[in-house]
Amino acid sequence: MTTMLLASTGGHLAELHELRPRLGIGDDYCWVTFDTPQSRSLLAGEPVIHVPPATSRDVVGTLRDYVAARRLLAGGRFTRVISTGASVAVSFFVPAVRAGVECHYIESATRTHAPSLSGRLVARLPGVHLHTQYAAWAGQRWRFGGSVFDGHIARQRPAPRPVGKVVVALGTHEKFRFPRLLSSLVRILPDSADVLWQVGSTEIPGMPAGARRHVPHAEMQQAMREADVVVTHAGVGSALAAMRTGKRAIYVPRRRRHSEHVDDHQVAVARELDTRGLVLAREADEITAGDLAAAASWEVRSRSAVTPFRLGAASGREERAAGLDRIAL
Repeated sequence: MTTMLLASTGGHLAELHELRPRLGIGDDYCWVTFDTPQSRSLLAGEPVIHVPPATSRDVVGTLRDYVAARRLLAGGRFTRVISTGASVAVSFFVPAVRAGVECHYIESATRTHAPSLSGRLVARLPGVHLHTQYAAWAGQRWRFGGSVFDGHIARQRPAPRPVGKVVVALGTHEKFRFPRLLSSLVRILPDSADVLWQVGSTEIPGMPAGARRHVPHAEMQQAMREADVVVTHAGVGSALAAMRTGKRAIYVPRRRRHSEHVDDHQVAVARELDTRGLVLAREADEITAGDLAAAASWEVRSRSAVTPFRLGAASGREERAAGLDRIAL
C-alpha cells in the first residue's frame, strides 16, 4: 500500500512531517507538496512529487492541483492519501474518492474549535476519514487522533541564560505581512544581539541589516539550536521548528483586523500552546525586553514515548448521520 503524504508547504507540511512517524504507514510512501525552499530542505532524501502551488482562497491554483491530482492518481500507484491540508487536499480528495482511494484528512492544529474551510469542504465528500487534534470538538465524523504537540514538554532551566543570539521567524506567506511585530523587535532587541532575521514579505522603514525573505530549513534549524531566544509568528510550523531545537519561543499571533491573516486562528493556537507551556504567547504591540529574558530561561524537550496518532474511521452510524452533508461526485 503506497501512501501519498499530501500537504501545502508551511505549517501544514511541517505538521505532517512531524506526525509521519506516528501514523504507522511504514516506508512505502511519497510526499506530494509544492516546490519551495522549505519542502526541498525538510524532505531532502525522501521521495517527493511537486505540484503547482496554491495559496489561501486560490481558485486557479486549486484547479491546477486538481488536474495534477487526476494525473497522479490515474496510474493506480497510490492506495491511500493522508493530508493535513490546505486547498490541495480538496483538489486531490475529489478524484481520490472517485477512484476508491482511502482518504484521511487531519485538520491542522491551528483549528482549535472547528474545522477550516478546506476541512468543511472535504467533510462533504463520502468516505473521507476525518481527524481532529482537539478532543473538545470531536464527534460525528470527526475523530480525535492526538496532537502534533504531544511529543514535547517544557521545563525551566536551572540558571538564567543571557540573550546574545536571537532568531526571528515571521513566516514566508507572500500575501500576509507582519510589520507590527518587526517594528517592535527592531525597537527592543539590544544592539549587541546577533540576530537572524527571516521576514518573508514584511517590510518596514528602517529594515534591520541582514533581513532575509527566506532561510533554508537546515540553516534555520541550526540557527535555532544555537540561539538563546526564538521569536516567531504563531504558525504551527514555526512553533514545531523551535520545539525541535529545544526552544520555548516567544509566539506572536497575527490579527485579522490588521490584515495580517484571513482570520484569527493564530490567536487560538497561541493560547493553546501557551497553556501547554510550550511557548510564551505575546501580542505584537506588547512584547518587551523582559519577555526575551523569560523565554531564554526555559527549554523544550522531546518526550521519550509518544502515543501513535489514531487513524481510525468513523462508525457506520456516524457515516450514515453525515450522509446529508455529502455532495454528489
